[in-house]
Amino acid sequence: MRSIYDVVKRPIISEKSTAQAEIARRYAFEVAVQANKAEIKDAVQKMFNVKVKDVRTMVVHGKMKRVGRFEVKRSNWKKALVTLAEGQKIDFFQAAQ
Repeated sequence: MRSIYDVVKRPIISEKSTAQAEIARRYAFEVAVQANKAEIKDAVQKMFNVKVKDVRTMVVHGKMKRVGRFEVKRSNWKKALVTLAEGQKIDFFQAAQ
């Protein structure tokens, strides 16, 4: 069994994900490629003390980038869209106490 911090790597904070969080209670996370939906759901519930309604996952394919005269491929990574239950909220920018 993996640790919850091995499953959820980081939240994805962008204009689109912030708008989704405000409108539809949907938050985006970068997760481990091997993680399944049940592990992601349990990790988010334990980490943020919220009730998760739905989890959708997708693999984001790495882009080809130039490094000098060579082309290299960035690694693929997994993204999870987590929808919270009615009345639930995650505040990433609350003051650490």
